[in-house]
Amino acid sequence: MTTVALVATGSAHIARATIAHHSKSFALASSLLGARIRDQTAVVYTWCRRADDAVDEHPDASAADLVAVLGVLNAELDAAYAGTARDPVLVAFGEVARARAIPRLYPEELLAGLAMDAVPTRYMTVDHVLAYSWRVAGVVGLMMSHVFGVSDDDALIHAAHLGLAMQLTNICRDVAEDWERKRLYLPDELLSTHGGAGLAMELGRPLPRSAHAPIAATVRDLLALADRYYRSGDRGIRALPWRAALAVSSARRVYAAIGRRIARNGHDVTAGRAFVPGATKIAHVAAAVTRLAVTAPRRLGSPRPRVPARVLERADVPQL
Repeated sequence: MTTVALVATGSAHIARATIAHHSKSFALASSLLGARIRDQTAVVYTWCRRADDAVDEHPDASAADLVAVLGVLNAELDAAYAGTARDPVLVAFGEVARARAIPRLYPEELLAGLAMDAVPTRYMTVDHVLAYSWRVAGVVGLMMSHVFGVSDDDALIHAAHLGLAMQLTNICRDVAEDWERKRLYLPDELLSTHGGAGLAMELGRPLPRSAHAPIAATVRDLLALADRYYRSGDRGIRALPWRAALAVSSARRVYAAIGRRIARNGHDVTAGRAFVPGATKIAHVAAAVTRLAVTAPRRLGSPRPRVPARVLERADVPQL
């Protein structure tokens, strides 16, 4: 099935509607892409969203029930890659995965990350948080590198780093919301350093006031780490086609701006969910256009973007 056929069957329309509903930032960024790449991007996003929702919609399920949900998701992935799926979302994802040679490892890793959400998981170290972030976001950056194409496989490491940066920003933005869902992604080692040892043991109760300062300090540290990964992500943008580079650069700028808003609130996770207003997002798009125009001469003579030939595992991606 071609992308044109996807549009005809409504799958691409469903995918675009999904990304518009769930993420205004990604919807804005994807609108900067050409039609074919925009639809393929939306299809990948929709499959990721479908898998995430399948786990999140069962917050009180037993461990056995969650294992069953994950079993269904893995079976669906088998069908998508084999071309035997019937659900429109799975058919569309399988078509994109085969057309863009998306390694099976990447969506498998994402499902492994969702499995960490499906059971109570205590994040003891920063490395533990980064392992989770690799699974739920780093590999998404790699899948998108296959959709967009890259002129240099070395850019894949930077794509994974950008995914890690965005996930660290998500974690910092959603601390209060995640707490209400009995989840805590802040690592024990940082919380302990700042006087919040054992905070994970309080899950299920109201967030204690005594935890506000240790959490704020931990969020500050994680956002500083995210900034290092954002800077690495920037170095991979030059390997993307121009319109994909514009979309990725715009999304990166908006996400980094979320981190800065958290910082302006004193890293207080109880101050309300940080967001970037629409007008500010447009300003970040304009800044991305300006930056890419300045760097355009560097693209002259560069190899044409292509589907990556390299498959990255987490061990291939250096920590910063």
